[in-house]
Amino acid sequence: MISARTFCTSLAGVLLFSLTACNNSEQKTSESTTDSTGSASTMATEPSAPASTIVTTPQNMLIVMHKVANYSKWKPSYDGHDTARLSAGIHNYVIGRGAQDSNMIMVALKVDDTAKAKAFGKDPSLKKAMQQGGVVGAPTISLVTMVYQDTSTVSSALRASSTMTVKDFDAWEKSLKEGEQERKDNGIMIRAYGHDASDNHKVRIVSALLDSAKAMAYYNSDAIKKRMADAGVVGKADRWFFHIAARY
Repeated sequence: MISARTFCTSLAGVLLFSLTACNNSEQKTSESTTDSTGSASTMATEPSAPASTIVTTPQNMLIVMHKVANYSKWKPSYDGHDTARLSAGIHNYVIGRGAQDSNMIMVALKVDDTAKAKAFGKDPSLKKAMQQGGVVGAPTISLVTMVYQDTSTVSSALRASSTMTVKDFDAWEKSLKEGEQERKDNGIMIRAYGHDASDNHKVRIVSALLDSAKAMAYYNSDAIKKRMADAGVVGKADRWFFHIAARY
């Protein structure tokens, strides 16, 4: 027969065991919830993939080339005409200075409306602004549709602007893409290319020269002559080398 004292002692032990088991269970449940929440939180903060630097949406651009008497005097005059450009939907993009003649200037501007851009190019106020800025001779103004742009940052500010006539733009573009590794091996990286806004047989390429010695040798090589001939280039390419002077 079990005494009252022994019964009470046994009951107390059972109750103590039950409370301890419950506490351990609650602690495990709490820890499990925390782990689950922490895991979900980690998944939510995973870094996203870097944005692409390649732009293939066609962009109309106005390319203006002219010589100036003095760049440091021309630049403030150019900046002072910015309001008129903006009113015509024309936006500053890049200014380049000739590698051989630093007073030979190329201005590339992004265009919202080609009709307005053409009208702006014929506006008397533009001619007056150029005269005040010390522009020498008549400028060359081209409206170009760029179909490819690489906006990544590169170490070199030296560029080559190449213009040429091709038999078929699509065939030429295919050959251009196929020659990417060959250009890389010779220190050349394409930054943008496109064609005349009204004639896709007249193409323009802007390239960064990452190794100027290799690039110049390649431009004078039989390899590029063959590649251009195979791509349907008519005649010779016209190249102008420049340094980036301003970027907007």
